Amino acid sequence: MTLTTLWLVRHGESVGNVAATEAEYSGLEELRLEYRDADTPLSSTGEEQARALGAWMERHLPEIGAVWVSPYVRARQTLATAREAAGVDGAAAVIDERLRDRELGVLDRLTHTGVASRYPDEAARRRRLGKYYHRPPGGESWADVALRLRSFLRDAAAFPTDQGLIVAHDAVVMLMLSLLLPLAEEELLAFAADHTVLNASVTRLDHDGTGWRLTTFADIAHLQREGADVTVHSGDPDVEPR
Repeated sequence: MTLTTLWLVRHGESVGNVAATEAEYSGLEELRLEYRDADTPLSSTGEEQARALGAWMERHLPEIGAVWVSPYVRARQTLATAREAAGVDGAAAVIDERLRDRELGVLDRLTHTGVASRYPDEAARRRRLGKYYHRPPGGESWADVALRLRSFLRDAAAFPTDQGLIVAHDAVVMLMLSLLLPLAEEELLAFAADHTVLNASVTRLDHDGTGWRLTTFADIAHLQREGADVTVHSGDPDVEPR
C-alpha cells in the first residue's frame, strides 16, 4: 500500500498571527509577543477553529492511517483540540521537526517596516534574491524548507497507508504543493501571491497513478458549517498580508 491521498491542515489562528497582523497594519517595527515562535499558542478564535476542524476529522480521521504534526505548540494544539472535539479514534500522531515553520533568524519578530529600518542591506538582498532563495542570517529560505520536506516525504512514502494527514504551517503547505505537483519557483510564487492558506483550512492532494494533483485548496467549509470565524493571516512574512 502506498500513500495516494495527502491532507494538509494549517493550524488555527495563533496569538502570533494576531500580533503580526496588528504590528504590520500599525506600522510597528516588532511584534508585541511574549512567546518564542515554537511556543506560540492558539488564540481564542484559533481554539474555536480547531474545535470546528473536529467536525471534519470526525468524518475523515478513521480512514487516515498516518498523522504527522509540526512540533510547534500552535500545530500540536490544533490537532489535539480537533481530535478531542471529533471524539473518534485514529492513528497516533507523529511529531516531526521537519514540519516546523520557516525559521527567520535575525529577522524573527520583525515586521516589513522593522526589517527595512534595522536591516536595510538585508532587505535589499532579499529584493535581489527573491523570496524563494533569500535566507536571512541564522534563518531559512523557502528552498531550505523544501529540502527538509523532501526528506520527510521520502520517509512518509514508506508508511503502510493510502491516506496521510499533516498539521503544520502555511509555508509547509505551500512548499508541499511545490514539491508534489510540482511547481517551479516562478509558478510557486505566482500561486502564493493569489492563494492564502487560511487558518484551520484543509488542502487535499491525490495521486492518480502518474503524479499528484491538487484536489482541494484551503477548504474552510467545516469552519463555515460550525459557525467558526474565518481568519486571514499570511503567517509566513514572505507571503504578503491580506
